[in-house]
Amino acid sequence: MRGRMLMMAAGMKMGEQKAQQQMQAQANQQAAVEQARQDGAAQAQAAAPAPAAGGMSDATIAQLKQLADLHTSGVLSDEEFAAAKKKILG
Repeated sequence: MRGRMLMMAAGMKMGEQKAQQQMQAQANQQAAVEQARQDGAAQAQAAAPAPAAGGMSDATIAQLKQLADLHTSGVLSDEEFAAAKKKILG
């Protein structure tokens, strides 16, 4: 009878250890998933281009800068500059 009790106690202890190991493995897996999610979010944020000011594309901004340079240098009059700017902006 005593041997039987010892075996049951040993079996219970082994079961508890196995349960703890499984819980630790699950916690490690959850931590790895969370880390991968954070890494993915950081990469996506770094890869995404910054939105242009006022919702304009980079090409539109470049055209407006070029137009402003032409106006500043005197190639375009105020009226020509305003008309071209209106055409670019829609």
